[in-house]
This record gives sequence, C-alpha cells and structure tokens, in this order.
Amino acid sequence: MLDKNTLFAMSLFPYLGFLWFMTRTKETPRLALTGFYALLVFVAVTIPAGIYAKVGLGEELANVDWLHGSAEAFLTLSNIFVVLGFRQAVVQHRAGVQVEGEVGGKG
Repeated sequence: MLDKNTLFAMSLFPYLGFLWFMTRTKETPRLALTGFYALLVFVAVTIPAGIYAKVGLGEELANVDWLHGSAEAFLTLSNIFVVLGFRQAVVQHRAGVQVEGEVGGKG
C-alpha cells in the first residue's frame, strides 16, 4: 500500500502531462492556464510547510492551522484563476454566438 506522501509525489507526473497538453491547446483560456500552473505553487509551498510542521513542530500539517491555512491560500488562489478564466471564455463565447446569430438572422 502506498503512503500518502508517495501518492502525492507520484500524482505530479500526470499533472505535468495535463499541463503540457493544456498549454499546447490554444483554446485554453490564459487565466485558467495560469490557475493550473499556480497549483504547482501550492504544491511547492505545501511540501516544505508539511516538513516544517512535522520536524519543527512535531505535528501534521493539517493540525497547524496558521501554516495549513497559509498553504491552502495558494490552492484557493489557483482555483479562483481557473474559474474566472473559464467564466471569461464562456462569456466571450456566448457574446460571439449572439453576434453571429444576429448577423446571420438579418442577412
């Protein structure tokens, strides 16, 4: 059975593949792509925070509220970017469809 730290580390490889494909796809909204990359910041912050919690404080990261909350702030920020990026794409798409529909209907 894999422990949670090994599973966490192994999950990085498929995610990097996902980022590679999303970056190559030109339809991916820029702000959403920024959010997906910002998730790597969350990972980069969470690992040392977890080590500090364990070694320096003798606790699991989840039990040190100020440290856990600080790391989770990066996750929240990346999620906001992803949502706003896709929202912007949907709004732009709907505006384009309405404009095309109006032009086509009048002609």
